[in-house]
Amino acid sequence: MGESLADKILRNIKDVADLYHRLILVAAPSGSGKSSALQNVRAQLNAPMVNVNLELSRRMLELTQRQRSLQLPKILGEIANGAEGEVVLFDNIEVLFDVALKQDPLRLLQGLARHKTVVAAWNGNSDNGNLTYATPEHPEYRKYPQRDLVVVSAEATP
Repeated sequence: MGESLADKILRNIKDVADLYHRLILVAAPSGSGKSSALQNVRAQLNAPMVNVNLELSRRMLELTQRQRSLQLPKILGEIANGAEGEVVLFDNIEVLFDVALKQDPLRLLQGLARHKTVVAAWNGNSDNGNLTYATPEHPEYRKYPQRDLVVVSAEATP
């Protein structure tokens, strides 16, 4: 029996402690156990887990579309920095990919991961040296080279 996804995440949290960007992306399609693994990590580390879609939506409700685009990095930073401890778990990050918000989700997460370890569930794949989000025909599609990224894949887990 192989290493569980939660165990992979926990091992990588220790490994990223000295990196410039202490970011761990848990990359796998929807329904592959990312949220359950993050909940398991939360229980073991007593780390805060943030539903990014819910928190950002709640905090940006009164803002105009332009204000949302401009304020999103600041608000996301407040959420991360307001979380207790050295590790914060981000689940449901889909809102970061909203085309209307004009953000680069990976760069946002990397910026947050300068000051504390960020573990984020990423609905996509990691293969052939690339990290992808969505499919090429989808308007929110993103493709990044997987250089200098710590990616935990849910694929070979039981």
